[in-house]
Amino acid sequence: MSEPRRATGTIRVLLADDEAMVRAGVRAILETDEAIEVVAEAADGREAVEAAQRHRPDVALLDVRMPRMDGLAAAAEIARTAPATARVMLTTFSEDAYIARALGDGASGFLLKAGDPRELLAGVHAVADGAAFLSPRVAQRVIAELGAGAGDRMSRAADARAKVAELTDRERDVMALVGAGLSNAEIGRRLHLVEGTVKAYLSSAFGRLGVRNRVQAAVLAHEAGLVGEDG
Repeated sequence: MSEPRRATGTIRVLLADDEAMVRAGVRAILETDEAIEVVAEAADGREAVEAAQRHRPDVALLDVRMPRMDGLAAAAEIARTAPATARVMLTTFSEDAYIARALGDGASGFLLKAGDPRELLAGVHAVADGAAFLSPRVAQRVIAELGAGAGDRMSRAADARAKVAELTDRERDVMALVGAGLSNAEIGRRLHLVEGTVKAYLSSAFGRLGVRNRVQAAVLAHEAGLVGEDG
């Protein structure tokens, strides 16, 4: 078995998509970054799970819709059998419902297939470092999906702002940076805090906000208008 990423400095990636041309395109983007190595590819969800178990990558990039086992089911199985692997869903604008369904399943991030290549690289680095990464355009689509009507969106935004109002100033700062896709170490550097203190703020904030993971927290931060407040 290869050494883990933190020992080698290389982010080991599994790429799963049933379209060979999509895999080739994503691989080409990833290979422009010397810190990223694609260690395995898969053409369906079952292959992705088997590859994750065999190669133990740092990050699995999973197409939402694949044969034999879809990306969401594959992500759940990878979480169970290779829990150290961060799961990132590759989506299209037509798959909003899948994105919303995945929010509670512990996915580490969501990226658009047709997004900016720099966003793909940033997302892989972010989730490999333990952060959640939500493409800004995906965040907007998730929020729209969760509140289909204008009234629902306004209600969710108002609810998010009310929850955030219960946080301390420092917890708000931390949540804004979670929403921006920063890892605990990056948040600590930005706010001049030790990483253990960041974790304590996160634990407290998650409890107050009623969220279970970083992606849910990131969505709530976007809904509340926190992202970008840190300047």
